[in-house]
Amino acid sequence: MTLAATLDLTAYERHGFVRLDGFARAEVGGAMQVDVVDLVRTAHETGTAPDGVLIAPESQDGFAGVEPEDLISKVFTLHERPTFAAFLRDDRITGLLQTLLGPDVDCFLSQFIFKNPRAWGQPWHQDSFYFPFEPARPIVGLWLAVTEATLENGCLHVLPASHVEPVHEHVPDARPGANHGDVEIVDHDMSGAEPVLMSPGDLLVFDSHLMPRSTDNESDGIRAAIVFHCCPAVTVDHGIEDAAKARSALES
Repeated sequence: MTLAATLDLTAYERHGFVRLDGFARAEVGGAMQVDVVDLVRTAHETGTAPDGVLIAPESQDGFAGVEPEDLISKVFTLHERPTFAAFLRDDRITGLLQTLLGPDVDCFLSQFIFKNPRAWGQPWHQDSFYFPFEPARPIVGLWLAVTEATLENGCLHVLPASHVEPVHEHVPDARPGANHGDVEIVDHDMSGAEPVLMSPGDLLVFDSHLMPRSTDNESDGIRAAIVFHCCPAVTVDHGIEDAAKARSALES
């Protein structure tokens, strides 16, 4: 049976997300974690990251750790690395994405989330706030649990059916030491939210207008995940265009 046949499209369209428990073996995410930890340690030793890869540290004052990866919040743009690309090439993933996005699909962003002990959660937001795309939809996120995600270690919470909302106003995260780029929705009732408890290998498939947040990691262990963001290949990223125009203006 193909994944497209088992994906509950009705639930996805109604709630804005579907979870697929036990989608991947735990070793799949474990291999990704090994790869990204090696990347972070090598970048720490050499002072440079691979082309196109962005390593974002935790910004909280006094954040401490033993290894370089203990201080990292997220690592971006990993989907062309073999371990990550192999996951995206899985027939079940391509079938899922083609069902939701059409025959020609692009993964435009990926991020490995470390969520180390004592790391803050990310406030309520919509991923589409960050994506100035044309057309604006559809955009699909794939959130693969690398470790267990629990209430204690800062699992995701989602607001079912919030994907039918437009992109709301997002204000800067007001916490001193908030991570760069963190913003927050403050004009919507989130009382219907529910936690998403996950085991390694569970996959959350979600619409980019869905409102998620995560809570602080109050455990002594990491809460790791990898997120892939995908859209139809014909989508135009105006963020890239705007950045190119800004560089051109500075150089002229």
